[in-house]
Amino acid sequence: MTSRKHYASGEPCWADLQTRDVAAAKTFYGQVFGWTFKDLPTPDGRSYAQAFVKDQLVAVIAPQNSMQEAAGTRGQWNIYISATDTEEIAEDAVHAGGKLQFGPEAVADTGVLAFIEPPGGGTTGIWQAGTHVGSHLFNEPGALAWAELLTPEPQAAVAFFQQLFGHEVTEYPQDDGGSYSTLMVKGDEVAGIVPADEGDEASWQIYFGVADLRKAAEAAAAAGGELLVEPEAKPETGSLATIQDPQGGVLSLVQV
Repeated sequence: MTSRKHYASGEPCWADLQTRDVAAAKTFYGQVFGWTFKDLPTPDGRSYAQAFVKDQLVAVIAPQNSMQEAAGTRGQWNIYISATDTEEIAEDAVHAGGKLQFGPEAVADTGVLAFIEPPGGGTTGIWQAGTHVGSHLFNEPGALAWAELLTPEPQAAVAFFQQLFGHEVTEYPQDDGGSYSTLMVKGDEVAGIVPADEGDEASWQIYFGVADLRKAAEAAAAAGGELLVEPEAKPETGSLATIQDPQGGVLSLVQV
């Protein structure tokens, strides 16, 4: 288990959950991943929870904001891409045909945050590291392992991220005539871009690693979650499942 100290520009580096019930989410994901937690105060007097695998920080579970709560928004996992200059990425996003949804804003000394949206949709966090580099583990059990954008405009999204981060791209033709695109940094595949099903809005599908896919899926069901995509009978490395927590947060699992 090797701790990550750095993420290159263009790499997904962090994921967090916004939910209406932090305590319930802690119970659920603690059973799925074996996470331990440290509770910290929010500026409005509530609390959020840092999630750990052993002593390695891997995620945060945070309360929804007042607008999300009032709208009855379901739980939402967010993905963040590492950047050396969040302000520059935010400016470039608009010129590249996307939208700036929030920021840039410094989060104390931990880093600089923005949320952008590529053509076709799909809220994407941008993170310029300060004291917080991102997940201390990657592609390990209990930690962020992969992310892919499902979008009705995949080629526009690919071009958008290429313009912002200089990603190289590999295309994998699919049986339905579409293509699965992977964004690459220094020769390594770091994220996917996939055509969304007709009528579906753009969204990020986020994957966390597990050592035993069936065991993790069974734990999710026992904790009150729903299996949206069940694991195969005999999972192996790379096998997938998708779960939904009791507050509606959707997360995919991959056996690592």
